[in-house]
Amino acid sequence: MRIGLISDTHGLLRPAALAALRGCDLIVHAGDIGSGEVLTALEALAPVRAVRGNNDHGPWAEALPDDDVVQLGEYFLYVLHDRAGLDLDPAAAGFQVVVSGHSHRPLHELRDGVHYINPGSAGPRRFSLPITVAELMLGADGPEVRFFELA
Repeated sequence: MRIGLISDTHGLLRPAALAALRGCDLIVHAGDIGSGEVLTALEALAPVRAVRGNNDHGPWAEALPDDDVVQLGEYFLYVLHDRAGLDLDPAAAGFQVVVSGHSHRPLHELRDGVHYINPGSAGPRRFSLPITVAELMLGADGPEVRFFELA
């Protein structure tokens, strides 16, 4: 199963991001979406699960949860915008993957058997940070992550 991971679009959905996410079985947006139009465009590619970021305001954002649990077969993903707000022990709760955004920095680290993934920022460039999305492959050999630099 191929899961597209995107975060911090801030209202800008680049054609390169759409191209990188094309063919995914599911897209997870880790917040700071910026507008409902971003979600609509992503939904044209695959089903979308999204959480509200600290910059997501207005009627379109009110329906979004602050965090989400996504079950994909035997895998459980915990999704939130800012990892600093993580108020549970993911390993003890049975999560194999935690997806977050907020920092604009792409990250994949394995700690206590849990994959912590930040796809980075796919929106406007911030400082000298790369513009990225990620894919999460869920298979028999466990989670695998690959980042795509967009610009």
